[in-house]
Amino acid sequence: MSTITEFHARANDQQDFAFASLQGKTLLIVNTASKCGFTPQYEELEQLYRRYKDRGLVVIGFPCDQFAHQEPGTDEEIASFCRMRFDVTFPLMSKIKVNGKETHPLYVWLKEQAPGVAGKAIKWNFTKFLVEKDGKTVHRYASNQTPKSLVPVLEEVL
Repeated sequence: MSTITEFHARANDQQDFAFASLQGKTLLIVNTASKCGFTPQYEELEQLYRRYKDRGLVVIGFPCDQFAHQEPGTDEEIASFCRMRFDVTFPLMSKIKVNGKETHPLYVWLKEQAPGVAGKAIKWNFTKFLVEKDGKTVHRYASNQTPKSLVPVLEEVL
């Protein structure tokens, strides 16, 4: 696959989510977890989404339970937690794997486009991938980089 618009995922409501519908948008894709020390980042992700969605930013959360069993809930429980605790309105996908043999194809592509300092593997929850409007240019940010720290980059690429 050459651009992100060629991918599909299953949304949290179990419907097909075609990334082609986001052509020309800037995407911030994050593997999330509800019981992680970085979970409060949901609040900043939602703030970024609300602040920049009219300029073409779409934040997309991909819940993942591969790191210390910090996302044990069902898709429905995850969605409820995100709505009630952080008033999340950005798209949430169904729980996926971001490492190993069952890695979601989107994450295989993201990791190829933007390897981390220690290689392609995702090291922890809340690793962020920023995909520019062209659907090809990908930037990777570690878990400890807060969403609000990305504001200067967002201002540049939007």
